[in-house]
Amino acid sequence: MNTKKTKKTKKTWPRKAWRILWMSVAILWALSLVLVLFYKWVNPPITPLMVQRLVEQTFDSERPINFERDYVDIDDISPNIVNAVVASEDGLYMYHYGFDVKQMKSAYRENKQGRRIRGGSTISMQTAKNAFLPHHRSYLRKALEAYYTQLIEWVWGKKRIMEVYLNIIEFGDGIYGVEAASQHYFHHSAKTLSRYEAAQLAVTLPSPLKRNPGHQTPFFRKQTGVIQARTAKYGRINLDSKREVLNKKYRNQETLWDFAKWWFTERKD
Repeated sequence: MNTKKTKKTKKTWPRKAWRILWMSVAILWALSLVLVLFYKWVNPPITPLMVQRLVEQTFDSERPINFERDYVDIDDISPNIVNAVVASEDGLYMYHYGFDVKQMKSAYRENKQGRRIRGGSTISMQTAKNAFLPHHRSYLRKALEAYYTQLIEWVWGKKRIMEVYLNIIEFGDGIYGVEAASQHYFHHSAKTLSRYEAAQLAVTLPSPLKRNPGHQTPFFRKQTGVIQARTAKYGRINLDSKREVLNKKYRNQETLWDFAKWWFTERKD
């Protein structure tokens, strides 16, 4: 009798384990979708990076505990900062589907050859990472970043992605969002940011704990000039533009699926 029960248990356990696994995955997927839908209209009350920085500040005696954040609508943000971050971080922002595949291919080849480690992160990818994920390097986090990037591209669209990005991105230790940064560094609202001020904030973004307008180095000032020149070249970014009215030269961008197919072929060679 006991032997029969043992055999039955051995047969049913894999099924139960599989059921628990796929149900867990389904629940997590549903929760992620609900969260993305919720953030389409509501700004994230707090992000994993904000929590991470608060913990770091708490346990670092040389860093004051600081938390500055003030969310504003995209209509209350100067177009100058939109132009500046696109020129600095993601020139093809209005054209790609969340991923700059050309840059991703170049980064993969360079990293594989050991020449230098770099990414190819777009504004959409940075928004997904900052809104939903902790900041640490792992293949799982990169996979989740790609998943959330594709999801917000489908659900939010370019204008909402830019709005969330500019409201949660880090501009200094404990300074989040363009409104808080504008008040902190320039003592006025983000709506009145000049081209020069916007360029300064854009220079801060790649390394906000080391660069900021309050401590300008010769390199910082040089990069500010570079970004100002780029914004003049790109012109004003219209976040309401439809893809069909954009420049034909850049309109046909590759997708993440195109990159995946290329990556598998590249690994075989």
